[in-house]
Amino acid sequence: MADLFASPEPTAPLAEALRPQTLEGVVGQTHLLGPGKPLRLAFESHKPHSMILWGPPGVGKTTLARLMANAFDAEFIALSAVFSGVKEIREAVQRAQAVLATSGRRTILFVDEVHRFNKSQQDAFLPFVEQGLLTFIGATTENPSFEVNSALLSRAAVYVLNSLTEAELGELLDRAVATSLGGLSFDSLARDRLIGLCDGDARRLLNFLEILQTAAVGAGVTEVSGEFVQNAVARNLRRFDKGGDAFYDQISALHKSVRGSDPDAALYWLVRMLDGGADPLYMGRRMVRMATEDIGLADPRALRMTLDACETYERLGSPEGELALAEAVIYLACAAKSNAAYVAYNAARSYVSQDDSRPVPVHLRNAPTRLMKEMGFGKDYRYAQDEAEGYAAGENYFPDGMAKVSWYRPTSRGMEGRIAEKLAYLRDLDKKAKGGAD
Repeated sequence: MADLFASPEPTAPLAEALRPQTLEGVVGQTHLLGPGKPLRLAFESHKPHSMILWGPPGVGKTTLARLMANAFDAEFIALSAVFSGVKEIREAVQRAQAVLATSGRRTILFVDEVHRFNKSQQDAFLPFVEQGLLTFIGATTENPSFEVNSALLSRAAVYVLNSLTEAELGELLDRAVATSLGGLSFDSLARDRLIGLCDGDARRLLNFLEILQTAAVGAGVTEVSGEFVQNAVARNLRRFDKGGDAFYDQISALHKSVRGSDPDAALYWLVRMLDGGADPLYMGRRMVRMATEDIGLADPRALRMTLDACETYERLGSPEGELALAEAVIYLACAAKSNAAYVAYNAARSYVSQDDSRPVPVHLRNAPTRLMKEMGFGKDYRYAQDEAEGYAAGENYFPDGMAKVSWYRPTSRGMEGRIAEKLAYLRDLDKKAKGGAD
């Protein structure tokens, strides 16, 4: 007879149940785990070293740390920087010392979201990393250059993990269908929509699959359609999918509203996408692009405005930080427009990609040593600050033999109109310096 008071064994989430147990089972990160690649070599060497795994959520940082502990027969201690402090670090150190004393095994200390540890917390385990008692593996979604102490950073290799591609997410989806979903299948539209919703995050994919499995059982469904995904998952998350046409259509509408100087339409599309679940910082990055591509030097303040909006959002988060993004998109829509810098850059890039590597003219070369001066480096260079109006009229700054080009052609709009007037005046000085010749 069953024991009515026995505690049932909890069912592991799908993401945990499908966590790879071998390196060969890991999906993605081939730039690190392929033959001859850095982490593959680390596994094969059997010599653990401290490292920081930097990448977006759901790309395998915790999985790789656990696999390393298994591969090196090391004690594995996991801490979350969100919930742990110096007390938990000291307990981990004591446990590592006990393991070393009783079995001679090394300890891997895995710190998830290590960027959330402050300096004193990071300093707490640094001496034990230096002693070799702990092999430190930190996981972070933030740039470790800014979030990890330089002393710790100098003792750890940094490996950058990438979001999973659509093909890799598809492979993981097939694995889940074959092993864990009880015969549930997905049509092509459902697959595409589900993979698009995951933004390269494997854990999100597996969590969504659990939601869909529960919904499918309740509805008596054995094959999941795109509409079923929309109703069961997407409707509660966003009104577009990252991999679908609607997402890119709305981005296009936002960009064109800004370019068309319609602040209300721009604000509508921004809010529509934020309401649908778009990453606010992704929206910020798109606005930075608009500032450089469509506004440029007609209003140089636009770029700084968008960068400030992104930084404000990083500090405040949602929903308060979204107001800064709204202010920026309104400013962009109202700003004077010019793509002259964008066009000039592309023209210069096209020219350079097809041209020879022309040497720097001797008069423009730096001459920090006596030998270089004796070779004539910098000779006859005209220091513009010493010339009339701070401009060396008639001077040539291009490589010898290169035809005169005019890639940057400022418009008459906004501040660029003043730039156009200034350049026209300087070109006139050049002509006069050359005796009126072009």
